[in-house]
Amino acid sequence: MELTLYPFELKFRHTFTISRKSKDVQPLLVARLTQNGFSGLGETADNSYYNITVPMLMDAINAHRTFIENYTLDTPEAFWDEMFPRLKNNMFALCAIDLAAHDLYAQQLGKKLYEVWHLDPSDNPMTDYTIGIDTVGHMVKKLQEFPWPIYKIKLGTKDDIAIIRELRKHTSAVFRVDANCAWGVDETLRNAEAFRELGVEFIEQPMPAADWDGMKKVFEKSALPLIADESCIVEQDVARCHGYFHGINIKLTKCGGITPARRMILEAKQRGMKVMTGSMNESTVGTSAVAHLLPYLDFVDMDGPLLLAEDIASGVRIENGVIHYADRNGTGAVLTRTS
Repeated sequence: MELTLYPFELKFRHTFTISRKSKDVQPLLVARLTQNGFSGLGETADNSYYNITVPMLMDAINAHRTFIENYTLDTPEAFWDEMFPRLKNNMFALCAIDLAAHDLYAQQLGKKLYEVWHLDPSDNPMTDYTIGIDTVGHMVKKLQEFPWPIYKIKLGTKDDIAIIRELRKHTSAVFRVDANCAWGVDETLRNAEAFRELGVEFIEQPMPAADWDGMKKVFEKSALPLIADESCIVEQDVARCHGYFHGINIKLTKCGGITPARRMILEAKQRGMKVMTGSMNESTVGTSAVAHLLPYLDFVDMDGPLLLAEDIASGVRIENGVIHYADRNGTGAVLTRTS
């Protein structure tokens, strides 16, 4: 295979703020794998919470360039098994390679990726649209600027209940709340009770990822379902989250790509847990890959391209929460620029 790497820095439509940070630009890395006249694309993102930068991602992949370029792709799963020992300390880098391998593999078979897995996309979940932390007036303006059937509201302020109460005055859409580890036990229980009356569907990662004792107390008493994010990173975390959360949010970048994500989905469902996949502010490259997992999922947060002021690819389209696949094989993603 031939390997090509493309680093990008893409601007957000609005400053993107969560409980622990704000950013105006999202650095990304796209990997292209080419074999037998077909090219597959994968993507991963930098993330300060996990101490990941694009230069680190490029160094990690380039360290194994000779192996990759001498490898002949058979199945993505076999390739992942070969790459995992080499990239196990950088799952974000492994994700980009794994997504590209899946795209390439499906193209070589002449199928869309979900067709390779024999999935039916007729009842796919809709994606939410994220409203980052801001003044409540600006959060209302963002709702009005982008009418949508489901919103994910980022919280972690002293006025979280008041924020949801005010936003509810302006839309009847479903709300999901993501606190990004910002609350404690009492605050989580108090907020869950109030939010249930305000049309909130669930709460994502209310408390710090390591506070398992606190999560157990919240899990037993919460008025709303709780979805793990920062507490569920890789495959081994699914079992750890059982009995502490009602569901898990799988990020392809964090777990190492589609190959482990599918195993995580299966295990979570066997344990009776809800499953969603989330966005790390990817462009349409990574988002197109996530889209093929939709038939497996209960919820999805794949609004990355909608939050960006600029994109680098064509692929899946998102209209009023509904995901439309590209009329191309593989994941359907095609770069529209390379720098």
